[in-house]
Amino acid sequence: MKVEHEASTQAEGEASTPAERETSTPAAREVRPAASGSVPRRSPWRALLVTARPRQWIKNLLVLAVPAAAGALDDGGVIGATALAFVAFCLASAGTYLLNDVADRDADRLHPVKRRRPVAAGELSTATATPTAAALLAGACVVGWLADPGLGAVVAAYVALTTAYSRGLKHVAIFDIATVASGFFLRAVAGGVAADLFISKWFLIVSGGGSLFLVTAKRYAELRRGGPEARRVLGEYSEDYLRAMLATTAGVVVVAYCIWCFEERAGVAPSALTTASAVPFVLGIMRYGLLVDQGHGEEPEVLLLSDRTLLALAAACLGLLALGTV
Repeated sequence: MKVEHEASTQAEGEASTPAERETSTPAAREVRPAASGSVPRRSPWRALLVTARPRQWIKNLLVLAVPAAAGALDDGGVIGATALAFVAFCLASAGTYLLNDVADRDADRLHPVKRRRPVAAGELSTATATPTAAALLAGACVVGWLADPGLGAVVAAYVALTTAYSRGLKHVAIFDIATVASGFFLRAVAGGVAADLFISKWFLIVSGGGSLFLVTAKRYAELRRGGPEARRVLGEYSEDYLRAMLATTAGVVVVAYCIWCFEERAGVAPSALTTASAVPFVLGIMRYGLLVDQGHGEEPEVLLLSDRTLLALAAACLGLLALGTV
Protein backbone atom coordinates (compact mmCIF):
# COMPACT_ATOMS: atom_id res chain seq x y z
CA MET A 1 0.00 0.00 0.00
CA LYS A 2 0.80 3.35 -0.61
CA VAL A 3 -0.08 4.96 2.96
CA GLU A 4 -3.19 4.10 3.10
CA HIS A 5 -2.58 2.27 2.21
CA GLU A 6 -2.93 4.75 1.92
CA ALA A 7 -0.38 3.97 -1.13
CA SER A 8 -1.84 0.96 -3.02
CA THR A 9 -4.99 2.56 -4.46
CA GLN A 10 -5.67 2.81 -8.19
CA ALA A 11 -5.67 6.22 -9.83
CA GLU A 12 -8.59 7.66 -11.75
CA GLY A 13 -8.31 6.37 -15.30
CA GLU A 14 -9.88 6.79 -18.71
CA ALA A 15 -10.96 4.18 -21.23
CA SER A 16 -8.31 3.12 -23.73
CA THR A 17 -8.42 5.01 -27.02
CA PRO A 18 -8.12 3.82 -30.63
CA ALA A 19 -4.63 5.35 -30.73
CA GLU A 20 -3.57 3.17 -27.80
CA ARG A 21 -5.13 0.05 -29.25
CA GLU A 22 -3.29 0.56 -32.52
CA THR A 23 0.11 0.46 -30.80
CA SER A 24 2.02 -2.46 -32.29
CA THR A 25 2.79 -4.53 -29.17
CA PRO A 26 1.34 -4.95 -25.64
CA ALA A 27 4.66 -3.87 -24.14
CA ALA A 28 4.64 -0.68 -26.17
CA ARG A 29 1.06 0.04 -25.14
CA GLU A 30 2.04 -0.26 -21.47
CA VAL A 31 5.04 2.02 -21.73
CA ARG A 32 3.33 4.65 -23.84
CA PRO A 33 1.97 7.54 -21.69
CA ALA A 34 -1.81 7.71 -21.59
CA ALA A 35 -1.78 11.46 -22.27
CA SER A 36 -0.54 11.51 -25.85
CA GLY A 37 -1.87 12.22 -29.33
CA SER A 38 -5.63 12.53 -29.33
CA VAL A 39 -6.03 11.57 -25.65
CA PRO A 40 -7.46 14.58 -23.77
CA ARG A 41 -4.97 15.95 -21.28
CA ARG A 42 -6.07 17.00 -17.83
CA SER A 43 -5.32 20.56 -16.77
CA PRO A 44 -2.49 21.04 -14.23
CA TRP A 45 -4.98 21.72 -11.44
CA ARG A 46 -7.08 18.69 -12.38
CA ALA A 47 -3.93 16.56 -12.57
CA LEU A 48 -2.86 17.74 -9.10
CA LEU A 49 -6.27 16.92 -7.66
CA VAL A 50 -6.34 13.44 -9.21
CA THR A 51 -2.86 12.68 -7.90
CA ALA A 52 -3.85 13.82 -4.40
CA ARG A 53 -6.56 11.07 -4.43
CA PRO A 54 -9.41 12.95 -2.66
CA ARG A 55 -11.49 9.77 -2.64
CA GLN A 56 -8.98 8.28 -0.23
CA TRP A 57 -9.36 11.14 2.26
CA ILE A 58 -12.38 9.37 3.68
CA LYS A 59 -9.88 7.23 5.63
CA ASN A 60 -9.06 10.34 7.64
CA LEU A 61 -12.51 10.18 9.23
CA LEU A 62 -10.86 7.70 11.59
CA VAL A 63 -9.90 10.77 13.64
CA LEU A 64 -13.49 10.57 14.94
CA ALA A 65 -12.84 7.18 16.57
CA VAL A 66 -11.81 8.34 20.06
CA PRO A 67 -14.31 11.24 20.31
CA ALA A 68 -17.11 8.92 19.18
CA ALA A 69 -16.11 6.21 21.65
CA ALA A 70 -15.97 8.82 24.42
CA GLY A 71 -19.41 10.17 23.50
CA ALA A 72 -17.92 13.64 23.04
CA LEU A 73 -19.13 14.47 19.54
CA ASP A 74 -21.68 16.90 20.99
CA ASP A 75 -18.88 19.08 22.39
CA GLY A 76 -18.04 22.05 20.16
CA GLY A 77 -14.43 22.18 21.33
CA VAL A 78 -13.92 18.50 20.59
CA ILE A 79 -15.50 18.86 17.16
CA GLY A 80 -13.21 21.80 16.33
CA ALA A 81 -10.07 19.98 17.42
CA THR A 82 -11.10 16.84 15.53
CA ALA A 83 -11.81 18.88 12.39
CA LEU A 84 -8.29 20.30 12.49
CA ALA A 85 -6.92 16.77 12.87
CA PHE A 86 -8.92 15.74 9.78
CA VAL A 87 -7.56 18.67 7.76
CA ALA A 88 -3.98 17.91 8.84
CA PHE A 89 -4.25 14.28 7.76
CA CYS A 90 -5.87 15.21 4.43
CA LEU A 91 -2.92 17.50 3.69
CA ALA A 92 -0.43 14.83 4.78
CA SER A 93 -2.02 12.03 2.75
CA ALA A 94 -2.27 14.24 -0.36
CA GLY A 95 1.43 15.16 -0.10
CA THR A 96 2.35 11.52 0.40
CA TYR A 97 0.49 10.43 -2.74
CA LEU A 98 2.24 13.11 -4.80
CA LEU A 99 5.71 12.08 -3.62
CA ASN A 100 4.93 8.42 -4.11
CA ASP A 101 3.76 8.92 -7.68
CA VAL A 102 6.93 10.89 -8.45
CA ALA A 103 9.09 8.08 -7.06
CA ASP A 104 7.12 5.35 -8.88
CA ARG A 105 6.57 7.12 -12.21
CA ASP A 106 8.83 4.80 -14.24
CA ALA A 107 7.30 1.63 -12.80
CA ASP A 108 3.78 3.06 -13.14
CA ARG A 109 4.31 3.56 -16.89
CA LEU A 110 4.62 -0.22 -17.25
CA HIS A 111 1.33 -0.87 -15.42
CA PRO A 112 -1.91 -1.11 -17.47
CA VAL A 113 -3.84 1.08 -15.01
CA LYS A 114 -1.28 3.10 -13.08
CA ARG A 115 0.23 4.42 -16.33
CA ARG A 116 -2.79 6.74 -16.50
CA ARG A 117 -1.78 8.50 -13.29
CA PRO A 118 -0.96 12.14 -14.10
CA VAL A 119 2.75 11.96 -13.23
CA ALA A 120 3.31 8.73 -15.16
CA ALA A 121 1.24 10.02 -18.09
CA GLY A 122 3.26 13.23 -18.32
CA GLU A 123 0.32 15.46 -17.38
CA LEU A 124 1.95 16.58 -14.13
CA SER A 125 5.66 17.35 -14.05
CA THR A 126 7.93 16.35 -11.19
CA ALA A 127 8.98 19.99 -10.97
CA THR A 128 5.39 20.80 -9.97
CA ALA A 129 4.49 17.68 -7.99
CA THR A 130 7.55 17.60 -5.71
CA PRO A 131 7.40 21.15 -4.28
CA THR A 132 3.62 20.88 -3.99
CA ALA A 133 4.01 17.69 -1.99
CA ALA A 134 6.60 19.31 0.28
CA ALA A 135 4.29 22.27 0.88
CA LEU A 136 1.36 19.96 1.71
CA LEU A 137 3.42 17.89 4.15
CA ALA A 138 4.81 20.99 5.84
CA GLY A 139 1.31 22.46 6.00
CA ALA A 140 -0.01 19.29 7.62
CA CYS A 141 2.60 19.47 10.37
CA VAL A 142 1.93 23.18 10.93
CA VAL A 143 -1.84 22.69 11.17
CA GLY A 144 -1.34 19.80 13.58
CA TRP A 145 1.10 21.75 15.74
CA LEU A 146 -1.13 24.85 15.88
CA ALA A 147 -4.09 22.69 16.91
CA ASP A 148 -2.08 20.91 19.60
CA PRO A 149 1.63 20.03 19.93
CA GLY A 150 0.66 16.42 20.55
CA LEU A 151 -1.31 16.30 17.32
CA GLY A 152 1.65 17.88 15.54
CA ALA A 153 3.83 15.02 16.78
CA VAL A 154 1.28 12.43 15.59
CA VAL A 155 1.10 14.02 12.14
CA ALA A 156 4.90 14.23 11.93
CA ALA A 157 5.13 10.53 12.82
CA TYR A 158 2.61 9.76 10.07
CA VAL A 159 4.64 11.73 7.53
CA ALA A 160 7.84 9.95 8.57
CA LEU A 161 6.22 6.51 8.32
CA THR A 162 4.62 7.11 4.95
CA THR A 163 7.85 8.50 3.56
CA ALA A 164 9.77 5.44 4.80
CA TYR A 165 7.09 3.23 3.25
CA SER A 166 7.34 4.94 -0.12
CA ARG A 167 11.14 4.85 -0.08
CA GLY A 168 11.55 1.17 0.63
CA LEU A 169 9.44 -0.43 3.37
CA LYS A 170 6.67 -1.24 0.90
CA HIS A 171 9.01 -3.88 -0.56
CA VAL A 172 9.82 -5.50 2.82
CA ALA A 173 7.43 -8.26 3.92
CA ILE A 174 5.74 -7.74 7.31
CA PHE A 175 7.04 -4.18 7.54
CA ASP A 176 4.84 -3.16 4.62
CA ILE A 177 1.75 -4.34 6.51
CA ALA A 178 2.93 -2.86 9.82
CA THR A 179 3.68 0.55 8.28
CA VAL A 180 0.33 0.87 6.54
CA ALA A 181 -1.47 -0.31 9.68
CA SER A 182 0.42 2.32 11.67
CA GLY A 183 -1.06 4.96 9.39
CA PHE A 184 -4.59 3.81 10.27
CA PHE A 185 -3.66 3.59 13.95
CA LEU A 186 -2.25 7.13 14.06
CA ARG A 187 -5.42 8.47 12.48
CA ALA A 188 -7.53 6.64 15.07
CA VAL A 189 -5.73 8.20 18.03
CA ALA A 190 -5.20 11.65 16.49
CA GLY A 191 -8.68 12.90 17.35
CA GLY A 192 -8.25 11.93 20.99
CA VAL A 193 -4.84 13.58 21.17
CA ALA A 194 -6.12 16.78 19.53
CA ALA A 195 -9.13 17.01 21.87
CA ASP A 196 -7.14 15.91 24.95
CA LEU A 197 -9.43 12.95 25.59
CA PHE A 198 -8.53 9.88 27.65
CA ILE A 199 -7.62 6.89 25.49
CA SER A 200 -7.97 3.48 27.10
CA LYS A 201 -5.13 0.99 26.58
CA TRP A 202 -7.74 -1.50 25.39
CA PHE A 203 -8.99 0.99 22.82
CA LEU A 204 -5.41 1.36 21.59
CA ILE A 205 -5.23 -2.43 21.17
CA VAL A 206 -8.54 -2.40 19.28
CA SER A 207 -7.25 0.36 16.99
CA GLY A 208 -3.90 -1.32 16.38
CA GLY A 209 -5.36 -4.80 15.91
CA GLY A 210 -8.14 -3.48 13.68
CA SER A 211 -5.61 -1.68 11.51
CA LEU A 212 -3.56 -4.87 11.11
CA PHE A 213 -6.73 -6.81 10.31
CA LEU A 214 -7.73 -4.39 7.51
CA VAL A 215 -4.28 -4.22 5.93
CA THR A 216 -3.75 -7.99 6.13
CA ALA A 217 -7.14 -8.45 4.45
CA LYS A 218 -6.04 -5.99 1.77
CA ARG A 219 -2.86 -7.93 1.05
CA TYR A 220 -4.80 -11.20 1.02
CA ALA A 221 -7.24 -9.82 -1.56
CA GLU A 222 -4.37 -8.45 -3.66
CA LEU A 223 -2.52 -11.77 -3.54
CA ARG A 224 -5.57 -13.71 -4.69
CA ARG A 225 -6.29 -11.28 -7.51
CA GLY A 226 -2.92 -10.36 -8.97
CA GLY A 227 -0.08 -11.70 -6.86
CA PRO A 228 3.46 -10.36 -7.33
CA GLU A 229 2.46 -8.83 -10.67
CA ALA A 230 0.23 -6.40 -8.78
CA ARG A 231 2.67 -5.74 -5.89
CA ARG A 232 6.22 -7.07 -5.68
CA VAL A 233 6.17 -7.80 -1.95
CA LEU A 234 3.25 -10.20 -2.40
CA GLY A 235 5.74 -12.76 -3.64
CA GLU A 236 6.88 -13.12 -0.02
CA TYR A 237 3.44 -14.10 1.26
CA SER A 238 1.25 -17.16 0.94
CA GLU A 239 -2.51 -17.35 1.23
CA ASP A 240 -2.22 -19.71 4.21
CA TYR A 241 0.01 -17.27 6.08
CA LEU A 242 -2.27 -14.30 5.46
CA ARG A 243 -5.35 -16.30 6.45
CA ALA A 244 -3.65 -17.22 9.72
CA MET A 245 -2.81 -13.55 10.31
CA LEU A 246 -6.41 -12.58 9.60
CA ALA A 247 -7.69 -15.07 12.17
CA THR A 248 -5.14 -13.93 14.75
CA THR A 249 -5.78 -10.20 14.36
CA ALA A 250 -9.56 -10.70 14.29
CA GLY A 251 -9.33 -12.61 17.58
CA VAL A 252 -7.21 -9.89 19.19
CA VAL A 253 -9.63 -7.16 18.09
CA VAL A 254 -12.73 -8.98 19.31
CA VAL A 255 -11.25 -9.80 22.74
CA ALA A 256 -9.83 -6.31 23.23
CA TYR A 257 -13.11 -4.64 22.26
CA CYS A 258 -15.12 -6.82 24.62
CA ILE A 259 -12.75 -6.00 27.48
CA TRP A 260 -12.88 -2.30 26.59
CA CYS A 261 -16.67 -2.08 26.52
CA PHE A 262 -16.95 -3.98 29.82
CA GLU A 263 -14.25 -2.09 31.75
CA GLU A 264 -15.03 0.56 34.33
CA ARG A 265 -14.37 4.20 33.48
CA ALA A 266 -13.47 6.55 36.33
CA GLY A 267 -14.78 3.95 38.75
CA VAL A 268 -18.17 3.78 37.03
CA ALA A 269 -19.45 0.55 35.52
CA PRO A 270 -20.34 0.71 31.82
CA SER A 271 -23.99 0.90 30.84
CA ALA A 272 -25.84 -2.05 29.38
CA LEU A 273 -26.00 -0.25 26.03
CA THR A 274 -22.23 0.19 25.92
CA THR A 275 -21.63 -3.49 26.59
CA ALA A 276 -24.32 -4.42 24.06
CA SER A 277 -22.29 -2.65 21.36
CA ALA A 278 -20.01 -5.71 21.38
CA VAL A 279 -22.69 -7.66 19.48
CA PRO A 280 -22.78 -5.56 16.27
CA PHE A 281 -19.01 -5.04 16.53
CA VAL A 282 -18.25 -8.77 16.53
CA LEU A 283 -20.79 -9.38 13.77
CA GLY A 284 -19.11 -6.62 11.75
CA ILE A 285 -15.72 -8.32 12.05
CA MET A 286 -17.30 -11.60 10.96
CA ARG A 287 -19.05 -9.93 8.02
CA TYR A 288 -15.86 -8.23 6.84
CA GLY A 289 -13.98 -11.53 7.03
CA LEU A 290 -16.67 -13.19 4.93
CA LEU A 291 -16.47 -10.49 2.27
CA VAL A 292 -12.68 -10.82 2.14
CA ASP A 293 -13.01 -14.58 1.73
CA GLN A 294 -15.38 -13.92 -1.18
CA GLY A 295 -12.70 -11.89 -2.97
CA HIS A 296 -13.19 -8.34 -1.70
CA GLY A 297 -11.01 -6.15 0.51
CA GLU A 298 -8.48 -4.55 -1.85
CA GLU A 299 -9.93 -1.14 -1.03
CA PRO A 300 -11.13 -1.18 2.61
CA GLU A 301 -12.74 2.26 2.45
CA VAL A 302 -14.85 1.23 -0.55
CA LEU A 303 -15.89 -2.07 0.99
CA LEU A 304 -16.81 -0.48 4.32
CA LEU A 305 -19.00 2.13 2.66
CA SER A 306 -20.59 -0.02 -0.04
CA ASP A 307 -21.82 -3.00 1.96
CA ARG A 308 -25.20 -2.28 3.52
CA THR A 309 -24.83 -4.92 6.20
CA LEU A 310 -21.52 -3.46 7.37
CA LEU A 311 -23.00 0.04 7.37
CA ALA A 312 -26.00 -1.13 9.41
CA LEU A 313 -23.78 -2.91 11.94
CA ALA A 314 -21.51 0.13 12.23
CA ALA A 315 -24.52 2.39 12.78
CA ALA A 316 -25.88 0.04 15.45
CA CYS A 317 -22.53 -0.11 17.25
CA LEU A 318 -22.03 3.68 17.19
CA GLY A 319 -25.65 4.27 18.20
CA LEU A 320 -25.34 2.00 21.23
CA LEU A 321 -22.08 3.68 22.26
CA ALA A 322 -23.65 7.12 21.91
CA LEU A 323 -26.75 6.18 23.92
CA GLY A 324 -24.63 4.41 26.49
CA THR A 325 -22.70 7.58 27.31
CA VAL A 326 -25.79 9.82 27.71
